[in-house]
Amino acid sequence: MARAFRSVHPYDDTDVIDARAPRTNQAFVGLVALAAFVFDAPLLVALVALQLAVGLVFGRRFCLPCVFYFEVLQPRLGEGPIEDARPPRFANMLGLGFTALATVAFLAGLETLGWVLALVVAALALLAAATGFCLGCELYAFVARRRGVRLVGRRGGLRAWTRVCAWSWRSR
Repeated sequence: MARAFRSVHPYDDTDVIDARAPRTNQAFVGLVALAAFVFDAPLLVALVALQLAVGLVFGRRFCLPCVFYFEVLQPRLGEGPIEDARPPRFANMLGLGFTALATVAFLAGLETLGWVLALVVAALALLAAATGFCLGCELYAFVARRRGVRLVGRRGGLRAWTRVCAWSWRSR
């Protein structure tokens, strides 16, 4: 199978990212965190934290969901819209913080707190994967706008979320 045309290199052009890659990562994070709760497996939350940390420290080449997207899905689907990589990176940092705190809570015997933190991550990650509304990305974009920082290829956000809400309201 011939490789699809790419306008940016998935691993070398770290300032921008195909907008579908973070959604793939969010689906992975959300599903694994939810599975951890369903199967009462706190170790899975720790593995999500580890995967997020490895991806943030060593880059997309070591982020398993990103590699899956760039090597398996993107060649078949084609490149999606290109956007600034900083908002999803910030969202991953928030996800790492929450899953790391959840892991510490589990180790300290505070299971309820651990599950609350893990379920917050699962809910927000699955929301982002399903709708494109990423709360961490929006927080980053809000602060960036206040500081006068321009984001590359920024689309969607609250306007996209408003369209999703309006569509779901009309379909009732």
